[in-house]
Amino acid sequence: MSTTDTTEITVWDPLVRLFHWSLVISFGAAYFSEGELFAVLQGRLDGEWLQVAHIWAGYTIAGLLLFRLLWGFVGPRHARFSDFVHSPVATLAYAREVLALRARRYLGHNPAGGAMILLLLFGLAATIGTGLALYGADKGLGPLAGWLLETSDATIDAIREAHEVATDCTLLLVGGHLLGVLWESLLHRENLVLAMITGRKRGKVLARGD
Repeated sequence: MSTTDTTEITVWDPLVRLFHWSLVISFGAAYFSEGELFAVLQGRLDGEWLQVAHIWAGYTIAGLLLFRLLWGFVGPRHARFSDFVHSPVATLAYAREVLALRARRYLGHNPAGGAMILLLLFGLAATIGTGLALYGADKGLGPLAGWLLETSDATIDAIREAHEVATDCTLLLVGGHLLGVLWESLLHRENLVLAMITGRKRGKVLARGD
């Protein structure tokens, strides 16, 4: 038999939590300032102001990604990639357990959550990379401008399309992430959103006698 330790412990360190919510705000700001969903509202705001907001939101995301990459190697236990990056076989096995409603609970990110984090990081990196390329090719500004001088209109259109595709794919991943958080919260009766705010979760399941 096993008993559940209800004592709350710190799992997410302050920098992981700051990264998470800063990324939420920055991505929302970037999408709000350019996304087609807000085209009507954008028409009532100053276009130049929105462009500046979009650019700086992108730079902020780039900085956050660089921080998370570093923190994934030198941060506390549950912030490290080694704690939540699993093999594809283990990740698929965990996904099957989740669907069967018998998945084990993890203090940190579970295998499916770890895979989603990697996909989100790649998606965000692709979005930022194509955004910087578009900024350099179309406006002649930004860190990539020197390599993209005299870019043809056809190439600029292709970069713009790639940026939009990367953004849409990242949005789909965000949606999947939210569904996963909801499912896991219900499955283990634990508020994972609150945990990412406070950094605290209840202790893991312990075998009797441990």
